[in-house]
Amino acid sequence: MRLLELKNINKTYKLNETQSFHALKNINVSFNKGELVSIIGESGSGKSTMMNLIGGLDSHFEGELLVEGQNIGAFTEKQLDAYRKDQIGFVFQNCNLIPHLSILENVTIALTLSNVDKKERIAKAKEALAQVGLEKHINKRPNQLSGGQRQRVAIARALINDPEIILADEPTGALDSETTEQVLAIIKEIAQKGKLVIMVTHSEKVAAHSSRVIQILDGEIIKDITNDAVVLDASSPTENVTTSAKQKGQNLSFTSAILLAANNMKQKLKRNILVALGVSIGIMSVVSMLSLGDGIKAYFNSMIESFMNPLVVEVSMKQEALDLNDPMAAMQALGAKIPFKEENLKELSEIEGVVEVEKGFQYISMTPTNTLVYGDKTSNLMGLTSMSSVITESNVAVGHLPNTGELLINKSVYEEFGEDVIGQTVKLTALIDNEPVTGEFVVSGVYTAGENNTMADLNNSVYLNYSDLETLLADQNRTLEPTMAYLVATDETAASDIKTTITHLGYGGSTQEVMGDQLITMLNILTIVLAGIAGISLLVSSIMILVVLYISVVERTKEIGLLRAIGARSKDVKRIFVSEAFLIGLSSGTLGLLTAIGLSLVVNHFSMEAFNMNVMIITPAYAIFGIVMSTIVSIIAGLFPAKQAAKLDPVDSLRTE
Repeated sequence: MRLLELKNINKTYKLNETQSFHALKNINVSFNKGELVSIIGESGSGKSTMMNLIGGLDSHFEGELLVEGQNIGAFTEKQLDAYRKDQIGFVFQNCNLIPHLSILENVTIALTLSNVDKKERIAKAKEALAQVGLEKHINKRPNQLSGGQRQRVAIARALINDPEIILADEPTGALDSETTEQVLAIIKEIAQKGKLVIMVTHSEKVAAHSSRVIQILDGEIIKDITNDAVVLDASSPTENVTTSAKQKGQNLSFTSAILLAANNMKQKLKRNILVALGVSIGIMSVVSMLSLGDGIKAYFNSMIESFMNPLVVEVSMKQEALDLNDPMAAMQALGAKIPFKEENLKELSEIEGVVEVEKGFQYISMTPTNTLVYGDKTSNLMGLTSMSSVITESNVAVGHLPNTGELLINKSVYEEFGEDVIGQTVKLTALIDNEPVTGEFVVSGVYTAGENNTMADLNNSVYLNYSDLETLLADQNRTLEPTMAYLVATDETAASDIKTTITHLGYGGSTQEVMGDQLITMLNILTIVLAGIAGISLLVSSIMILVVLYISVVERTKEIGLLRAIGARSKDVKRIFVSEAFLIGLSSGTLGLLTAIGLSLVVNHFSMEAFNMNVMIITPAYAIFGIVMSTIVSIIAGLFPAKQAAKLDPVDSLRTE
């Protein structure tokens, strides 16, 4: 059986809607192993078209093209890719070496597409380069070699997968006479080892080295002559040194694609660094905004928790609706709360985990209805709160917790009255149930919410025992109704469960918690908005990646054609470009994260000095989110140019200058 047969091959190119060009006309020819065949003819005669058909670069033709009995015209795209990779070796006139790869890498790339182990492919490439006399130049770049040396690299690359057929397109067209002889000697040696070598050439001098010469004119074979002057001793062909490197059925792995992409990116390193830097700014902005939001929320949470006993749950009845059409009435009623009834207190005491229920009273006024007088000094009070287990000794900055007939003042009142107020008698006037009540108390100490909470220390407030308030109202024949209840829990877990239970029962939480929740909600919304604004830079960056990778496709069109010629599938080409986008995204995300961390260190340094707090908290989740988001955005942006690269026609790509 013949190795290669062309039966009634016709190839027609459609020029436009009405015109076509008949490039090959009824071609019938066959070839055997061990032949060195030259196809000669003028430009446009059809010889290159014939080579493209044999090489599987063009599968649109009429007739049968049989390789070892199989018609490649009926092959699927996947089968054609495998055919070019395993059975065809191309040697081009201009070598088509990839300039940014070393000589060794140019030769191993064919094995990389076959997913050959790195150690094995390097060994085989070195062996192939030694076969063409270039073992001392493996680390050089193509531009460091002479024309003849580059052509020998191309021959080594063609041989590396041990193909059955070597197709050489004008392999000596750009070489001087001495180098031509050297290259032809290598090609002749290849044929003697049992390979079918087909050369396309204009030169009859080159054709004279062949064992067979086929002349083609206007798409037809007009001569097929055996050259008796050339005798190829292929009676005992030796196996090519690269035979064991053949890896039929295997394809480019994701890891290999990543490594190829990394090598490709080195060619335009500065440009890729700038792209990565641009994307990193977007990632840094998003991570910083999210971290800033978390930092501020953590600060407010710690501020609220700093003046709350973790074992005490503050409870209030549902707030009555305020008349929002009357702003003054709304402000006056802001601190008013619905009082508890005995049945409410009983219900709360029966909650699992509650060991004690303390009655409490709290009134917050936005207008100066409550006052505290010390000598000739008067302080307008915004807050009046009864003592409870929530307040402990840790909340007393100066003095002690109040006993009967005593009260605590906060720092702002303390600063108004002066240090000598501790232990002195003051006069309290408070508006309870819209009626004033007055009494005298001794200042036992100064209340503080802690170093991390200055808000509770700014608004003038007093804290006194619930029993003292009851006594004041009893003197006026009035009854004090509790507006707050404090549930003492067995432990912190029970306290957490109690908070959930009271919510289900329809009760409200503490004023601080309610205000804190509302504030946290506002901060969450603000954080999302700021992160969204920062995310716009990511969109701009993705467009930049798309443009850069598209330019890269245009710049590397010939390289893409070469990869397809040596067996790369469309998905392999696509995978390489997507891998480049992946590397850009990964490096951008990492750079953006490191920048955000550096920024947080600087910002937190100044915020600790100014506010004793860290305003930026970068969590592991945000770090992962930043890198993953950057990678995903980059891959999505790279899909279009990668798809365009995969669609390029290998024949047209190889012709690109």
